[in-house]
Amino acid sequence: MNAEHASPERGRRAEFLALAGDLRPELHRYCARLMGSVIDGEDVVQDAFARALVALEDTGEMPQIRPWLFRIAHNRALDLLRSRKVRLADPIEAASNVADEASLDPMEVLMRQEAVETAVSRFAELPLVQRSVVILKDVLDEPLKDIAELLDLTVDAVKAHLARGRTRLRDINTQAATLAEARPASAAVARYVALFNQRNWDGLRALLADDVKLHQSTYPVRAGAADVGMFFTIYSKFEGVRLAPAWVEDREVVAVFESDTDAQPSYFMWLEWRGERISFIRDYRYARYVVNDARLKLAVD
Repeated sequence: MNAEHASPERGRRAEFLALAGDLRPELHRYCARLMGSVIDGEDVVQDAFARALVALEDTGEMPQIRPWLFRIAHNRALDLLRSRKVRLADPIEAASNVADEASLDPMEVLMRQEAVETAVSRFAELPLVQRSVVILKDVLDEPLKDIAELLDLTVDAVKAHLARGRTRLRDINTQAATLAEARPASAAVARYVALFNQRNWDGLRALLADDVKLHQSTYPVRAGAADVGMFFTIYSKFEGVRLAPAWVEDREVVAVFESDTDAQPSYFMWLEWRGERISFIRDYRYARYVVNDARLKLAVD
C-alpha cells in the first residue's frame, strides 16, 4: 500500500470506529439473542466489525453505518446458524395486525416487556426469521419498514412472523424450567481464581500454555506465553479487583468484581484449557455489555 492511499484508508477506519463504537451494545443485544448465547453473540459482533473494516478498504465513501453493520452481523450470524443446521422459519401465514405506532396499547407493551426479559438462550427455540423479527421489534424497537429491508421481507410478512414469534415465545417462557442451580467450580478454575486473588502473578503465568492466546474486544489478539503473560502485569496495577468462579450458559467462567464493595460483577473472563494449562483467555473487560444479558450465577462453595 503506498502512502497516497494509506492516509484516506486510515481516516475511514478511524471514522468508522468512532461512529460504530456506540452501536456495539445494541448490536450485541441482537446477535446474542439470534445466536442464543451472549458469548457467541459477541463473537459475531467481533467478526462483523472485522469484516466491515476489510470492506471499507474497497469502499470509496462511508456507508450508512447502522443498517450496514447490522446487515453484516445478521448475515454472519445466519451463516453460523445454518452451519449448525438450525431450522429455518415456518411458512408465512396471513399477516396479523401489528401496531407500529409510538403509542402502544397495553398488550403491545406487555409483549415487548416479555421479550426484553426473556433469557437470551430461549430465543434459539424460535424459527430463525421469527427470532430475528421479534428481537428487532420487541427488544430493539426497530420500525417494521426497517426490519423488512434488513431481512428482505415485505412489511406484511414481518407482521406475520412477529405475531407468530410472540405467541411461540410466550409458550416457550410458560414451559421453561427455572434457572438451573449454580454448580461448584472446577479445580482448575478454583485454582486460577485463588492465584489471582492472592496476586500470585508468577503462579498464573505458569498455568499458560506455550501457544496460549488472549482476546480482548477490538484489541489485537495476543499469542504466546510471554506476550499473554503481560495480561497479568496489567491486572497487577488494578487495586481491588477480585475474581469468583461462575457459570454462564452452562459454561464455566470467571466473574470479575472491581472492588470489594461491588455486589455484582462488572464483567467476566472465559478460559479454555488443554489439560492443566490455559490455551485461550477471553477477557470481556472492554465489552462489558456482554454481562448485561448473561444471567451469570456464581459457583457454589
